[in-house]
Amino acid sequence: MKKYCLIIFIGAVLFVLPGCLTFHRISYQLNLEGDLNGKGIINIYDIRSGAESDSDFAEDKKTLFDYIQKSDQFITDMQNEGKDITSRRLYVEDGILNGETRLNFDDVRKIEGIGFEDGFYYLTVQPDDSIFSTNGKVITSSDYKRIIWDKNVETLMFEMMASDYSDGTYKELAPFYKE
Repeated sequence: MKKYCLIIFIGAVLFVLPGCLTFHRISYQLNLEGDLNGKGIINIYDIRSGAESDSDFAEDKKTLFDYIQKSDQFITDMQNEGKDITSRRLYVEDGILNGETRLNFDDVRKIEGIGFEDGFYYLTVQPDDSIFSTNGKVITSSDYKRIIWDKNVETLMFEMMASDYSDGTYKELAPFYKE
């Protein structure tokens, strides 16, 4: 299963960091108020670190708890990507660290690569990516998977799995979270 690295506490900008923050699954609810603009809720479940060294683990904690959760710079960085974060939070539920963000957007095409053409919204992912649920239609080929929504859909919803943590190498972050 494809592993994603998380540097987004939500707003969901995914790229590799030392150590590598990751999550079990991520869900998007994008409520369109026009063809391209709207408001969204992104939930990330079971955030962990794939750091192999103590220094990388410390960097992952700093990135998550200081930069993503608390800093104004993160808000500015997300605004520069077209994501106006209105709230963000981490929380522990049943011993697992989760996150939620709410955001406004002027162009849904700036949210995780969603496209809009010829009256359809779509999201294209790798064929081995796991789409857990969606209110769109999933089309699969040998080269990609694509979720398609008709233009008349007011809310684009999808949930994807990232890591099942079955190899036991990921470090839990819930014990380090302080409200």
